Amino acid sequence: MEYNNSYKIKSMAEWFKKKKGMYPFISQSFDNLQAEWSNILNTEVADQSEFPYAAEIISEGLTVPWAIDITKDGRIFVTERIGNIRLINNDNKGAEMVYTFTAPFTSQGEGGLLGLVLDSEFDKNGYFYVMYTFQADDNFYNRVVRMHYEEGIIREDKILLDNIPGGRSHNGGRIKIGPDNLLYITTGDGDVPESAQNPDLLSGKILRINLDGSIPVNNPFPGSPVYALGLRNPQGLAWSEEGVLYASVHGNWGRDKINIIVPGGNYGWPLTEEEEDLAEEGYQTPVISSETETWAPSGITFIEEGPLKGRLLVSALRGMEVLEMLLSADGKQVVQVISRLQNQYGRLREAFSAADGSVYITTSNRDGRGQPREGDDKIIRLVPISKE
Repeated sequence: MEYNNSYKIKSMAEWFKKKKGMYPFISQSFDNLQAEWSNILNTEVADQSEFPYAAEIISEGLTVPWAIDITKDGRIFVTERIGNIRLINNDNKGAEMVYTFTAPFTSQGEGGLLGLVLDSEFDKNGYFYVMYTFQADDNFYNRVVRMHYEEGIIREDKILLDNIPGGRSHNGGRIKIGPDNLLYITTGDGDVPESAQNPDLLSGKILRINLDGSIPVNNPFPGSPVYALGLRNPQGLAWSEEGVLYASVHGNWGRDKINIIVPGGNYGWPLTEEEEDLAEEGYQTPVISSETETWAPSGITFIEEGPLKGRLLVSALRGMEVLEMLLSADGKQVVQVISRLQNQYGRLREAFSAADGSVYITTSNRDGRGQPREGDDKIIRLVPISKE
C-alpha cells in the first residue's frame, strides 16, 4: 500500500536525520528521502500544528481502566481490569465502585474485566454489556454478559456468549454496538495463533450478535457469531459516518494494523503478516501498518465533531501516545499520522468520543508493563479548544 511504503521511507529518513550532523556526506541523502516521503504522502513531512484539545483529568487512582461509556445525562461507566465497574456521577465525588466480579472471574495477565458498552436504550431498560475473563479447569475463557442497572444496583442479567477461548494474553476484549444496533466483539487468539483461522473457534475474530445473544440471520457464516477472522489481538472498534468499520490490531514484532473490517473477511494471521503476501494470497490488507515499529494500538474512535472531524484517534500502549490519523477521501487509506501527547501520560488504553465533541482517554500504567506515575491510573478528557 502506498502509505506503508512511505512509512518505511519515514523510518529511514528519521535515521538519516539523527546521523546527519555526524556524517555530512549523508546530508543530501536525508534531504532526498524527506522529499520523496513528502511526495508520496502529498502532505507535509512533519505536521507541527498544535493539538486542538485541552486535557483535564476527571478521575485518578484507578487500576487499569479498560473501557468507558457515557449516559445521555453525562454519567460515566468505567471498567477496571481487576474486576470493578465504577460510576462517575455529575457530582464530582469521584469514581464510585458499583459492582465487583467474583470467581470464576479472574484477572491474570491481560485478562480480566475488559470491554463495556451501554445499550442504545439504556435510559429506558438499564442494560449494558461487558466482556470478562473467567477460569475453569485451569483454562481461561472469556464471556460477554448483559448487565442490568437500576437505582444504583447492578446485577448480571444474562450470559450472551460464553466459553470464548482466552489466555493470559491476547484476549481482545473490545465490545461496541454498531450502527445496525448489533453487538460487535473483538477476541484475541489466546496465544494459540492457529485458532484465528479456525471458523469453528471464537478466538482471533470479530464477532457479531444480536443484543439478546442470538445470531443475526445475515452473518457471513450461517448460525455463527463469527463476522471476520484471522486476527491476532484486536482491541479497538470504530465506525465512520459512512458506516465503515475500523479495527486496531496488535501485530507480531511490530506490524500493528488498522484494518477495515468486512463481513467474512480473513486478515491472514498467523499465516502471514507481510502486506505484500496478504494481497497476493487474497487476504484483507490494512489501511496502515506500523511495519517494524510497535504501537500496541488499543481504543480507537472516529471523530464526528470538532476540529479533527473525519479523523481517527488511536490510543497506543507501547507507543504511549495518541495517533491522529488522516484518512483518504474514500476512507481506505491513512495518508498522514501525527503523534500526539507522546510520553505525557504513559501507556494509553481507551479512546472514546463523547456527544459534546470531547474525547476521553485512559492510562494503563498499572497493568504490569508500565511505570506508574503519581495519580495513576487516570481518565483524561480532551476538550476541543475553541478558536474565536
